[in-house]
Amino acid sequence: MHSPWVLWLIKFAMISMMPRAAGLPGIEDTDLDGFLRRMRRETDPLYWLGLAAGAALFAVTPLVTVGVPLPAFFLPAKLRYRHAEKLLAHPLYLLRQGAFLVRLSAGMCWGADPQVRARFALAPYGPDPGTFRS
Repeated sequence: MHSPWVLWLIKFAMISMMPRAAGLPGIEDTDLDGFLRRMRRETDPLYWLGLAAGAALFAVTPLVTVGVPLPAFFLPAKLRYRHAEKLLAHPLYLLRQGAFLVRLSAGMCWGADPQVRARFALAPYGPDPGTFRS
């Protein structure tokens, strides 16, 4: 799953779920490309598969959430955000969990970004020592 389409789909879903808001940077303002390349290298293949599946799920479910029979990338921004919120609160666990995996991964990228951390008066993270931390 090294396809550029998979990366594009994951980025699209993440950007749709975490846009700029209330003076805070969105996920698109972070080094999302670098984060996804590093995640692809370092993560378990099953996690990456779940992330790709969650992004695909996000793309094809607007009919289920907002009643529009189009893929998410054809929705206007406000409707796409509403779709994301409804998908994350959907009563079917598998739909909700697929979207949550995308948002969780986006949150890891967003929360580690130095610009975002500065907005919350937090020091930037130090360099990654390359070892497992718990």
